[in-house]
Amino acid sequence: MASNSHQEPWLLENGNVKTLSKEMRHGRTHHNMSSSSLRKKSDLKLVSKVPITCLRQLLANLQEVILGTKLSVLFPAIPLAIAAEIYGFGRPWVFALSLLGLTPLAERVSFLTEQIAYYTGPTVGGLLNATCGNATELIIAIFALSDHKIALVKYSLLGSILSNLLLVLGTSLFCGGIANLRREQKYDRRQADVNSLLLLLALLCHLLPTLFRHSGALPEFTVVPTIQLSRASSIVMLLAYTAYIVFQLWTHRQLFEAQEESEDGAEGEEEVPVIGFWSGFVWLVGMTIFIAVLSEYVVATIEDASDSWGLSVGFLSIILLPIVGNAAEHAGAVIFAFKNKLDISLGVALGSATQIALFVVPLCVVVAWIMGIHMDLDFNTLETTSLALSIIVTAFTLQDGTSHYMKGLVLLLCYIVIAACFFVSKTPLRKKHRQLRTSDDYRRSLKRLTGLFALRGHCSDKYSSIETSTDATDLLVQF
Repeated sequence: MASNSHQEPWLLENGNVKTLSKEMRHGRTHHNMSSSSLRKKSDLKLVSKVPITCLRQLLANLQEVILGTKLSVLFPAIPLAIAAEIYGFGRPWVFALSLLGLTPLAERVSFLTEQIAYYTGPTVGGLLNATCGNATELIIAIFALSDHKIALVKYSLLGSILSNLLLVLGTSLFCGGIANLRREQKYDRRQADVNSLLLLLALLCHLLPTLFRHSGALPEFTVVPTIQLSRASSIVMLLAYTAYIVFQLWTHRQLFEAQEESEDGAEGEEEVPVIGFWSGFVWLVGMTIFIAVLSEYVVATIEDASDSWGLSVGFLSIILLPIVGNAAEHAGAVIFAFKNKLDISLGVALGSATQIALFVVPLCVVVAWIMGIHMDLDFNTLETTSLALSIIVTAFTLQDGTSHYMKGLVLLLCYIVIAACFFVSKTPLRKKHRQLRTSDDYRRSLKRLTGLFALRGHCSDKYSSIETSTDATDLLVQF
């Protein structure tokens, strides 16, 4: 049956489809393999009976893309979210429906990039998979930046890193240990060491701006040095991520392929694409557009959801948003841990955390720089400390190349404590944005404040002008 399905017309969109070579399969990443655990095979018998070729190809693509995932039951949340926004339903409902709609879209983007990679080869396919691996987080961050919600950008990206390091990895190690109590789970330490080293580099770049702010080295009333340091560190992190891509796809590819080859060998079947190149490209563009629409809804309604549900924006951004948005990828990592394939689970958790820390975060700083927005890498003391402890605990956990359920339990408990910390924290969303003032901003504010005090001296009531001046109050708060 498998050989017959390979000759179906909708698989011949770009010519005859040949079985994939070993080199082409190397374009897959652990991210794609994790998401593939939630896919299901489509029965195309009825579709194959449609006489019109174009209609048959369209129906086949619809069945593969929309119904080819176990998360297809969440697709109705997408039109419901759009309808709720258009017809003015409750803003918290728009937020919740948008989050649910992002879950299958993120998994389908992974599927489509894998399909395109079959035609582009391992190098371009690997680059495409690495770039689109965290497309949802990047799109949400860009929309938040355009709305000047810098704190939301930092919260959401920090939450993704913490979620991957503690929740996903912890759940994978715990479930894998429970499912394999009678045998020791092992994984390749070399890949874990590389990711841990890169995460420590990212931690250094995040930690220095925070320490710089508290060291007393900053001139009074300015944060320009912190922004400059953050931009320089962001460029360094982007260079490090570029080197990591070269390391992963060219010079040391074998470190990231061992588990994939063993899995393919066990199955004994060659993989073939199920949709054509241009069909996959069009679907990928369409999915990205829907992700952009729902991401805009999430950014616009998160404060309303916070007020309605009595939860802080920090908790929604750091805890809830990453859990729901990446549920498909996280579930896939846990499923592979159950199957005693920890290399894939570690590749998903550590690879995603590394990509966000070394690529998405510094890219947001550079994009904000281009947009004229002052975004730095100072995540505040609480957030930076949580990040530092998470990376250090994870690095210690993965030192010996073996795993048991106790390691996963410790990581999960660490995540629960951090989640409780942000649950009780009530940090305003725009607090951080108000702090990012340049020296020119403060000079202008000081000049305005001086003028207001001079005006006060000419008033009959020496306090009236200050008490009734919102500008003066705001300026005093800034100082």
